Amino acid sequence: MLLGLLLALFPFVVSAQMATGDRATPTAADPALEKRVLAIAHELRCLVCQNETIAASNAELAVDLRQQIREQLSEGRSQSQILDFMKQRYGDFVLYRPPLKASTVTLWLGPFALLLLAFYLLLQNIRRRDPQAAPAPLNAADLQRAQRLLDEAGGRS
Repeated sequence: MLLGLLLALFPFVVSAQMATGDRATPTAADPALEKRVLAIAHELRCLVCQNETIAASNAELAVDLRQQIREQLSEGRSQSQILDFMKQRYGDFVLYRPPLKASTVTLWLGPFALLLLAFYLLLQNIRRRDPQAAPAPLNAADLQRAQRLLDEAGGRS
């Protein structure tokens, strides 16, 4: 019975943990510094999670990168200097919105190309269908029922 209760409560515990875990906890004593850290962290992709910013990630690497941003801000570097440093170190992929250039064109145009390919394949599939395909032949019972319906309809008009 205790096991059943624990299993019943498990989804609530997981959802509560996920609700509180969607934002990384600030660690800077200075709120203004933390605000600047998070502004920069929102511009950088978590290299572990890849689908969220390092501001939202609790991955160990994201925590380290936020700490590195704090240190660089404390040293007087600007946001653009920090972003350039991260881009130089990890490549354009670390930017949550990478610039459009030859090396990132697939990141920007890839989804549209896949969408066009899917649309093209859908059209090809529709065109291959035979519009004059013969319906399945009717059996004797279906023919009798159809004749009965036609006779009834003919008597009404």
